[in-house]
Amino acid sequence: MTDIKKEIAVAIAKATNFKENEIYGYIETPKDTNNGDYAFPCFKLAKIMKKSPVQIAEEIKEKIIVDEEKILKIDIAGGYLNFYMNKNILTEEVLKKIDNEEEYGKSIELKNKNIVIDYSSPNIAKPFHIGHLKTTVIGGALYNIYKYLGYNVTGVNHLGDYGTQFGKLIEGYKLWGSEYDLSQDPIDKLADIYKRINELCKEDEKVLDNCRENFKLLEQGDEYCTQLWQEFKDLSIKEFQRIYDLLGSKFDSWNGEAFYADKTDEVIEILKNTGKLQESEGAMIVDLSDKGIDTPCIICKSNGSTIYATRDLAAILYRARTYDFDKCLYVTSYEQNLHFKQVFEVAKLLGLDEKYTNGLEHVPYGFVRLSTGRMSTRLGNFVKVEDLLNDAINQAKKIIEEKNPNLENKEEIAKKVGIGAVIFNDLATSRIKDEIFDIDAMLNFQGETGPYIQYTYVRTNSVLEKAKSKPKFEDIDTELLQDEYSQNIIKIIYNFEDILNQVIEKSEPSILARYLIDLSKAYSNFYNENKIICDDENLQNARVFLTYAVGKVLKDGAKLLGMQMPEKM
Repeated sequence: MTDIKKEIAVAIAKATNFKENEIYGYIETPKDTNNGDYAFPCFKLAKIMKKSPVQIAEEIKEKIIVDEEKILKIDIAGGYLNFYMNKNILTEEVLKKIDNEEEYGKSIELKNKNIVIDYSSPNIAKPFHIGHLKTTVIGGALYNIYKYLGYNVTGVNHLGDYGTQFGKLIEGYKLWGSEYDLSQDPIDKLADIYKRINELCKEDEKVLDNCRENFKLLEQGDEYCTQLWQEFKDLSIKEFQRIYDLLGSKFDSWNGEAFYADKTDEVIEILKNTGKLQESEGAMIVDLSDKGIDTPCIICKSNGSTIYATRDLAAILYRARTYDFDKCLYVTSYEQNLHFKQVFEVAKLLGLDEKYTNGLEHVPYGFVRLSTGRMSTRLGNFVKVEDLLNDAINQAKKIIEEKNPNLENKEEIAKKVGIGAVIFNDLATSRIKDEIFDIDAMLNFQGETGPYIQYTYVRTNSVLEKAKSKPKFEDIDTELLQDEYSQNIIKIIYNFEDILNQVIEKSEPSILARYLIDLSKAYSNFYNENKIICDDENLQNARVFLTYAVGKVLKDGAKLLGMQMPEKM
């Protein structure tokens, strides 16, 4: 399909001597159709060109050469260059492509780039709480969208299965293990042991020393410590998998911190050879003050144990060699901003090609908070994801029973609605924003929520059912879809692939979530203002086909976010 936005960018670039990719990102879609179908804000060039936006707009308009069959008019308004398209050409192109493609906007061309996405990464032997949910759904959405656009993607669940915390858990199990039956609710019981040992460590420094010694023994392969650790890990993965099955999450690798434990010696040796590794209070560190980072990166603790930064560096070496990545994304909370600044800077000392160190990217997100404040597994103040999902499913079922008591397969539909509501809620706003968890708000069928998108999709199905069948594209008269409500939908659908590219460019799935809300609202306006099932067969065919197109894009877009669409509600 013709990329009109790209054609406009090329034409402006030729008229200004700027690069096409510099122009492309500035082109907007005006909310008011009176301001054209596309607009270029000339004030973006004013500083560089040292001219007023209006003057720049006038110069571009005078020089620009466009396909006049596609772009019927160009005008200037307040420093904006507005482009008015031939609506019928765009309508035909969009609907024909929708008709011909199984998955609209999907790239059939494989991109010659390898993307590694490190996400979810819960700590074993701890409950999978709502603090882990955001990384899981953001990472999952990015994984889906990169694949959809033709990239070679590897999803890594970098389990937190190593570190001093396991020294603590082993010590707690030594002291109180006989009190717990791990054959039932093992994670809750291990969490209780962890909470108890943390309290004891605060009271008794000797206990904390024992915990540190346990971890050192684990690093050295002590049989008892290793056996306990393996048992904790196996129990945890079994619990996690149940949650991943509910969310539809899949990973290509489960290599966690422990996988890199025997690979840290190489990192330490390389850093020693650079002369950057130095001793500080018994620990081995890399001083990064010359890079504007005041806090040094600790590579080895004073007792000789490695730290998770060392294992992250070993992971970078391994991933570069194994996956030859062009990008390696780390989806974690913004709390870890400093950690990744340090690790990415130290990674430049490992002798890797710049391609790899330039491809490292932290994708931070805000906290999920309870109305009562922040969560902490250490304090036992958290909400388990499994409980949350089940609660959302049960509440969705109650709402569905009230709205449509005779609906078949209520259990399955409630599952899709409840889980979809939770996933969409985590993706609907900018990932960096903190979020206060509110299950009632996320299940509001009238709000900007997952259920609202699902309800709109179900409405498109209902229209197709009333029409008996989807008309063939050849039978559609696109001239009958020139009203503003139809054209709003056409323009939004046309932008689908561009929206997906914006998501990966900014690592921001909320762009797609907002897009689906916009498409749902546009269809709601179209539905309310236009009679779809009517006596005029040609008009009905055109509107039914447009309805089909909306449903298709909603379903494909929701699937990329990790949501499933019910056929009825």
